[in-house]
Order: sequence, then structure tokens, then C-alpha cells
Amino acid sequence: MPNLKQIKRRVSIVAEFWDFMKTRKKWWLAPLFFIFLLLSLLIVLTQGSALAPFIYTLF
Repeated sequence: MPNLKQIKRRVSIVAEFWDFMKTRKKWWLAPLFFIFLLLSLLIVLTQGSALAPFIYTLF
């Protein structure tokens, strides 16, 4: 179970990334970040399942 300090650090990383995108006008990073997030969730949630061979073919 993550403690409060770890949660604050993770939230600050997301806030810092958001500020970077706003300041530098790097809006093209948002879809890229979103796709990486979805792929990582897919891998974590289907780990050890019958979908594993299909996920491995993507990479």
C-alpha cells in the first residue's frame, strides 16, 4: 500500500508533465502519453491470461 508521500510524488510528476506541455506547447505529447498509459494498463491487467500471446505479437 503506497503511503501519502509516494502518492504526492506521483501526482507531482503528472502535474509537472502537464505544466511542461502547457508552457512549451507540446500538445502532441498528450495522445502519445495516453496511448502508452493504455498499453501499460492492458499489459498489467491481462498478465498471465489467455490474451498474452496476442499482446506479445504487438511488440
